[in-house]
Formats: sequence, C-alpha cells, structure tokens
Amino acid sequence: MSYNNGERTISTERLLLRLFTSSDAAEVARLCNNYNIFKTTMYLPYPYTMEDALSWIDRHAANFDAELSYEFAVTDKLTGALYGAIALSHSGKFNHGELAYWIGEEFWGNGFATEAAEAMVKFAFEDRLYHKVFARYFSSNAGSGKVMEKVGMSREGILRDHIRKEGRYVDLVHYGIIRP
Repeated sequence: MSYNNGERTISTERLLLRLFTSSDAAEVARLCNNYNIFKTTMYLPYPYTMEDALSWIDRHAANFDAELSYEFAVTDKLTGALYGAIALSHSGKFNHGELAYWIGEEFWGNGFATEAAEAMVKFAFEDRLYHKVFARYFSSNAGSGKVMEKVGMSREGILRDHIRKEGRYVDLVHYGIIRP
C-alpha cells in the first residue's frame, strides 16, 4: 500500500483508490442501482439515481478535508475501471475509524474488496494513526465478514435486530482490529 497525500490516492498491486469525481456519477448510479447491492448495505437507496450519485460524490472532498471520512473510488490501476467504493469514517473523540465498502456485483469474487480493505486498514494505522478500525455487516452477507477476517479483523459481537431493512429487523455483526 502506498498513499500519495498530494494526489489523495492509495495504490495497491491491482487497484488505485482515488477520490470520486462528478464524471464517476453515471457509473456509480449504474453499479448501485442493483437490488443485490442495496440489500447488503445500510445506507444506499434503491432505486439508485444519478441525483443520488451526484449528491453523494459532492460531499466527499469537504469530508476528506475535515478529516471526517475518506471515501475512495475502487478502480483498476491499469484501465481506470470503477469497481466500487471504500470509506473510512473517523471518530476523532475515540481515535478510531469505521470501514465500509461496496463492490459492483459484476466484480464480486475477484478479491477487490479485500485488497482495498487491506489498504484502508494500513492507511488508518500508518498514515492516520488510528487506534482501532471496525466494520459491520448484515448477518446475511457472510462474504463481507470474510473480507473483514482476511484483513485481520476479529469478530467482536452481534447486535440483534439492530437495523430495519425492507420492513424487518436484521442482525448487525461487528468486527474490529486494534493497531499493532
């Protein structure tokens, strides 16, 4: 993992994590307007529109500057293809960050979420000097839990019936890792 502060990018073996631009909005809307993405995420609306994408992207730079959250486009290092998003939200009071991500369904199974998450955990600990990084997922989304385990996180617990999704309550599984 290599973080370039001037360009605000993180480089991995196959990926370039970079800030979103308004030119990404159409692809974000296309990837997110997918029921299978919606049902595994807490905050994405469905259907997902171009306006949703533009509004979401518009907040990123200010949040980055204020060190509130670091939202990156997960892109192919060689082709620039957009695969998804990964974010690290900062809680200054507690010096920890929450990791969240989504990958377009057509790119599932390629290890992009794991590679991006590993880079973000390193960014949190090595560049931002966080004490802890945590992540959460719906118990129905075991694949996300596998990503968390692969980047060294440990299961910390389950919040039963914690989130209301599509008219029913679902469990939220918590994972975390403390800076070595």
